[in-house]
Amino acid sequence: MVKQLRLLSLSLKNFKGIREFLLDTRGENAKVFGDNGTGKTTVPDAFTWLLFDKDSQNKKEFAIKTLDAAGNEIHNLEHEVEGIFLINGQQLSLKKIYKEKWTRKRGSATAEFTGHTTDYYIDGVPAPLKDYKKQVDSIVKEDIFKLLTSPTYFNEQVKWQDRRKTLLEICGDISDDEVIASNPSLSNLPAILRGKTIEQHRKIIADRRKKINEELDMIPVRIDEIQRSLPQMDGLDKEQLECEITKINTEIDDKMHQIITIKNGGAVTEKQKEIQEIELALVNIKREHESDSKDQVYRLKAKIQEEQSNVSLLKSKLEQNKQQARHNNQYIKQFETDLIHLRQEWHEINGQEFKHTDACECPTCGQALPDDQVTAAKEKALSQFNLKKSKKLEEITTKGKQNGERKNTFVADNEKLLNEYDKLKTQIEAKEASIDRLQEQLALLESNLVDITENPAYVAKLQEKQKLNNEIFELRSSADEAIQSVQSEIIQLKSNRDSLQSDLGKFASVDHSIKRIAELEQQQKELAKEFEDLELELYLTEEFIREKVNMLEQKINSKFRYARFNLFETQINGGLQEVCETTYLGVPYSSGLNNAARINVGLDIIQTLSDHFGLKAPIFVDNAEAVTKLIDIDTQVISLVVSEADKQLRVEVDLVEMKEAI
Repeated sequence: MVKQLRLLSLSLKNFKGIREFLLDTRGENAKVFGDNGTGKTTVPDAFTWLLFDKDSQNKKEFAIKTLDAAGNEIHNLEHEVEGIFLINGQQLSLKKIYKEKWTRKRGSATAEFTGHTTDYYIDGVPAPLKDYKKQVDSIVKEDIFKLLTSPTYFNEQVKWQDRRKTLLEICGDISDDEVIASNPSLSNLPAILRGKTIEQHRKIIADRRKKINEELDMIPVRIDEIQRSLPQMDGLDKEQLECEITKINTEIDDKMHQIITIKNGGAVTEKQKEIQEIELALVNIKREHESDSKDQVYRLKAKIQEEQSNVSLLKSKLEQNKQQARHNNQYIKQFETDLIHLRQEWHEINGQEFKHTDACECPTCGQALPDDQVTAAKEKALSQFNLKKSKKLEEITTKGKQNGERKNTFVADNEKLLNEYDKLKTQIEAKEASIDRLQEQLALLESNLVDITENPAYVAKLQEKQKLNNEIFELRSSADEAIQSVQSEIIQLKSNRDSLQSDLGKFASVDHSIKRIAELEQQQKELAKEFEDLELELYLTEEFIREKVNMLEQKINSKFRYARFNLFETQINGGLQEVCETTYLGVPYSSGLNNAARINVGLDIIQTLSDHFGLKAPIFVDNAEAVTKLIDIDTQVISLVVSEADKQLRVEVDLVEMKEAI
């Protein structure tokens, strides 16, 4: 059921310069005539302020108070707006009074301006702001009400994103399945999207097309680089090169075997075996010689090192002990000095005597004061002197006791450190004596060791080994010349083989390059095929968007008699961007549409929005003189008409509802 809201009357007092005005519509259409500056726009401002604390331009901060000829606010006025409405046959009165607050401070004869207050009334009964807002909200929410009462609000004050959202709420969006079902050429699109949205897939296509183009641009460059790097093959025979290399390898193997034969002569081999047996015997003799005495030496050295480490640790602790004692002595000396100073201060204060120096004359007249007043003053001064002296002596005594206790703490700590010092010194002396005994044992043991080179059996074996090495050297010297000659021949053969292998490698390089060129050409074909497939997918997505745009705009435009809406805009790259532009007969609302068409298009939009939101509310049409005829709309319309002849606002009410066509 559609709710009907009609304005029966709207009264203004001291509102935005209007002293008093009554818009008595009796719930019918009305026209408000007036010259420029007479306050026509003030009427809808008062209407929206009464309901939402804002003017008709949606501004919360605007001048309500009446000004004098010099432009100054006139104080102590009440600014009042009252509206009487008919809601589905039920009458409702809403009133707001905006006034100054003057406060007289205690002790002041005049009151001071301290701000403003607003009083609220529902059906003539005072109401708190919370109840007043609740009453207004029960009629309609603010954002919806403004859509339904101002022909320009939707197109001029609502962001295009919110306009688009509102249209989709009214008419309902179109699902992708509906779009695909409407066009048989889009039947393959679900399999292409695989759960992705159109926009997501278009981004994927754009990214992939960019990469494919980059790869296609690079493939000819890579092929050209490969072709320019191909080696010269003139006069080369692969089979002949392989045969020559095999022949050279056989010759090198023969030469290597020849060198081994020379090196491994029979006499040299036998003598090398004898040397190996002698070296084994030398190892056994040395092991037996050193087995006992060396172990004892190692153990003694380890023990000495351990004791020396312990001595170092003890000496470190001893040094820390001495350092702490020095610090303690410094503190003790400081406390003793402080105690001497405190004693001196105590005796100085204790020796002070009371002296009464106060005047015995009246400071006003100069006459001598009575004896009893002088005596009382003197006793009071003496009492204060003794009290102050006693407190000071007590403070010095307390501080002296504290310093004495702290000094005794450091003295006790020094006694403890002295005991620890004696213990550490005794331990160090014991450890050093132990080290001396161990070093004596080590020196005695080392003096009894016999060097291995003094062992007769060891020396005899060394001499035998040297004799065999000399004999081997003489045998090999005679073979060196023959080996050098064979090695020279091997070097030459390897050089020849390297040259042939280099030529043979050219065949492998050419084969690899040809294979790589074929791979690149195949990749080029595959990329071109993939690019074509992507072009088809891109075309299908564009076809989908075009189809959805047409269906959506047709669905939305079918809800309006005159207003039309462009919901998408074609970009330079062919893509579509979401917009929301109102048009009339192809002319955009934001550019080129005259004022009369804007008002009628706004009324057409209000008609559809009213049906959707279920509310018919009073519509204020500003600059209505620009419209020859307003479109037929089944709700109350209040037109604001510029009339040069009307120097004060004048109201005409259509007592008989008239339906006019454009």
